[in-house]
Amino acid sequence: MTTPDTFIHQFIPGDGTVDRPLLLLHGTGGDENDLIDLGRTLAPGAPLLSPRGKVSENGMPRFFRRLAEGVFDEDDVRFRAGELAAFVAEARTAYGIGAPMALGFSNGANIAAALLLLHPEVLTGGVLLRAMVPLSRMPSPDLSDKRILFLSGALDPIIPADNAAMLAGHLKACGAQIEHHSLPTGHGLSQADLRYAHAFLSA
Repeated sequence: MTTPDTFIHQFIPGDGTVDRPLLLLHGTGGDENDLIDLGRTLAPGAPLLSPRGKVSENGMPRFFRRLAEGVFDEDDVRFRAGELAAFVAEARTAYGIGAPMALGFSNGANIAAALLLLHPEVLTGGVLLRAMVPLSRMPSPDLSDKRILFLSGALDPIIPADNAAMLAGHLKACGAQIEHHSLPTGHGLSQADLRYAHAFLSA
């Protein structure tokens, strides 16, 4: 078996009880190890594919460049989403897995949203934890076969509520089966996030 090497990553095989893999996408400053325990908790037995973002911001890995807090380099978003889509295709062949469900936090949730909009064939859906609009002009692909859980924080100091609502609304307008909850918390994850995500992935 040839292991894909375009991204530093971890792959953890499933135990055979869950067919759908999870694509784990960390937040700024995380790495390929960051969400492994969360993936195991939320989807016990599922195969886990966890790449490290290639962009470095002051030594912190990210999945694409930003120009300032909440201001993205949109050309880089498009390029990095294509690069990640190609990696997922390579990993599926190398590891013999199906199309994954993304589980992304913050910057990882943003690149997951970009994948859904730019390369929808790559994912079966996503759990987007603290995502925001990744592109000022969002494509409108057919997402009618995608399941998406979108969890935003009503007290999030980084992502305005109307920005999160705009992304959720656009994904719904593209036909996605979307479940959106604005939780009484900030940018960090809460027990409510874990409950919603576990129930969604178990369905």
